[in-house]
Amino acid sequence: MRALCWVAADEVAVREVPDPELRNERDVIVRVRRSTTCGGDLPLLAGWDPLLRAGDVLGAEFLGEVVEVGPAVRRHRTGDRVVVGASVACGGCWYCRQGLHSCCDNSSADLASADPDQGRDAGGFGRPRAAGGFAGGHAEYVRVPYADVGAFPVPDAVDDDRALFAADAAPAGWSAAQVGAVRPGDVVAIWGAGAVGQLTAWAAVRRGAAQVLVVDRYEERLRMAERHCGAEPLDYRRTDVAAELRDRSGGRGPDVCVVAVGWSAAGRFGGRTADHPDALREAVYACRKSGVVVVLGESAGFVDAFPLGTVTDRRLTVRGARRPDLRDVPMLLDRMARDELRTEQLATHRLPLEQGPQGYALFRDRADGCVRAVFTP
Repeated sequence: MRALCWVAADEVAVREVPDPELRNERDVIVRVRRSTTCGGDLPLLAGWDPLLRAGDVLGAEFLGEVVEVGPAVRRHRTGDRVVVGASVACGGCWYCRQGLHSCCDNSSADLASADPDQGRDAGGFGRPRAAGGFAGGHAEYVRVPYADVGAFPVPDAVDDDRALFAADAAPAGWSAAQVGAVRPGDVVAIWGAGAVGQLTAWAAVRRGAAQVLVVDRYEERLRMAERHCGAEPLDYRRTDVAAELRDRSGGRGPDVCVVAVGWSAAGRFGGRTADHPDALREAVYACRKSGVVVVLGESAGFVDAFPLGTVTDRRLTVRGARRPDLRDVPMLLDRMARDELRTEQLATHRLPLEQGPQGYALFRDRADGCVRAVFTP
């Protein structure tokens, strides 16, 4: 089958790879109908992970049709249309029983590859061995382990372009508002107006926030966040962000600050690095006393000059979330079916899988107004 593979730093290519096969009784095989680029792919694309190998299939977010079912699968049948959560989770370990699927102990079996200080990550699609080594969704077919836990039927009323974003972006946005404990009347500030930042804004509005402000420099993204999510845009090139946030919050600062800038290819948010210290520091300094700072997405692991004194002096809570848990996916699909949640506008570029390298270049460089590139095998 054809699949989009990592070749070398900043190089991907469509190659022929072996078709996936059922390996465990809880697996299904999915024929992919849609897949999308993801911010978590960009550090991999750039070659930051030493465990990634040439030929590894990328793609964390995808949707498709079940074509083969393992004997222990109970919730899916051949022909079902499903969206697959980006986290691979067993459903039975201590973390999964608490609903913390992104912390699953059993879905990343390669303990030898894990960072001994950090421990094992939960498994994920299109990730190297330390994250399970599962082939990604930029392919014609994908093996989905623990399918009863991580694959979800798509309601008939929800088309593919909308449902695709229930794989990761929409749950990540909802999770950010949830771990940030957004409450009615709160002022929420979000750094980054990509797909996850926009969907964090949508979630904060739905949770009753009085004001939701999104900070970015890309006008088309800011307009999208305002039009589709009810957020107020702040272009940091034209606005003193810190002063504006104080003015909008009675001089206190936002109740919740979310850093969703992801990988920054250039510019104020940290240069070409997997981390985003400028945005993080700005969020910490802006947040009101006893407020919450949420840091989303991939990180290389270390940030210099972190304002720890500000965190302790202001009694801030800092929470991180690399990938969302799976428990919110059915609820978000229901909201999509009721037309409360629209995500298809995030698919700014639709391309055949053969144009995957071009799609990733657009996405990485945020060129031509690209928010997400969606591929069809």
